[in-house]
Parts: sequence; structure tokens; C-alpha cells
Amino acid sequence: MTFLHTPTPKIAVCIAPGTEEMEAITAIDVLRRANFEVTIASVASDGALIVEGSRGIKLVADVALVEVADIEFDCVVLPGGLGGAECFRDSPLLVEFVNQHRYDSKLVAAICATPAILLQHHTMYPDAYMTAHPSVMDQIPASKRKVKRVFFDTNHNLLTSQGPGTAQEFALDIVIQLAGKERAAEVAGPMVVWPNMHYDVLPQK
Repeated sequence: MTFLHTPTPKIAVCIAPGTEEMEAITAIDVLRRANFEVTIASVASDGALIVEGSRGIKLVADVALVEVADIEFDCVVLPGGLGGAECFRDSPLLVEFVNQHRYDSKLVAAICATPAILLQHHTMYPDAYMTAHPSVMDQIPASKRKVKRVFFDTNHNLLTSQGPGTAQEFALDIVIQLAGKERAAEVAGPMVVWPNMHYDVLPQK
């Protein structure tokens, strides 16, 4: 692959006990395929770097969040899974970490239960439109609810998505927001993504 000569985006992917494995791993994998600098940060209350995901699969972090909480990233990625989302919600450090990036107008990308359980619970984006997993969609005010697989609120630099089945689209949209459609197309092509995922990401032949 040949990529554009642009600054390398720095990404923090947060994980916690109960994180949805497909959402975390897909984001990490796709963003690393894009040659982004990805740091996996554990939000576990005991600082553990190895956490058990929602399906019992072990996920391994690079660092505890406290070690990178003062670093500015270009994007904070927040996978779902109800248990993981609740851990995010209950972590003052994670809430402050996300808020700081929001204040700095950095991209925040949340999927599955996390938009409702974390972002809506703490009223982090009171004026933003967002989507979420159908099981928690009613926790988002009807006037701000978007029933979309992936939705990007341009005014708030907020990307949200619905669940494990939308994780690949979600991850590729992060690439689009940070490095453009050409970079996303270069990543998506060798992955042989589903035809209905093209949504102008892949170049026309």
C-alpha cells in the first residue's frame, strides 16, 4: 500500500472488563492497517492490562489509562459492550479524558452501548446527534437520535455506530475523518469489505 504523506494520527482505543471484543479488535486492526499510531488503554479500576471482554475473550492493553491520560490524541475510540460501557461511565478518569478531548475538538468515536451509557449519561454532547445499539437507543433523546449504522456529527466531531456488525464501517469512517477517503480506500480494498460498505470509500473502477 502507498499512503499519503500526512502526519500520523495518534489514537487511543480504550478497553475495560466487558468490552465488546469485535468492536475493540476491529478498530485496532483497521487503524493499524491505516498506519495510525494506536495505543490500547485499559480503564480497569484495578489497573489491569489484561481484561476479559463481553464474550470471555482476553483483551490486552498497552498501558493503563492513567499513564496516558495527559497525552493529547487525535481520536479517542470507545468500544461498546454493556459491561465495558458501564465501566467507562463509572470511571472519573475516563470521563475526564473524553471531556478533555471533546473540549479540544478532537474526534471521539463511540459504538454500541457506549454512546448512550457513557456519553448520554454524562450529557457530554447535549446538542449532538448520535446513534447507538438498538437496545439502548431509547436512552438518547428522540430529537437527537439517528437510526443509522454509522453517523458522524460534523458540528461536534462525534462519530457513533450501532454494534459488532457495524464495527468495520465504524473503523473505516474513523480513517476517513482523520486521513480522508483515499486512505480508507487503500485500507478497505485488501480487506475485501462487503459491497454495501463502499459508501464512496472505495474508488470507482
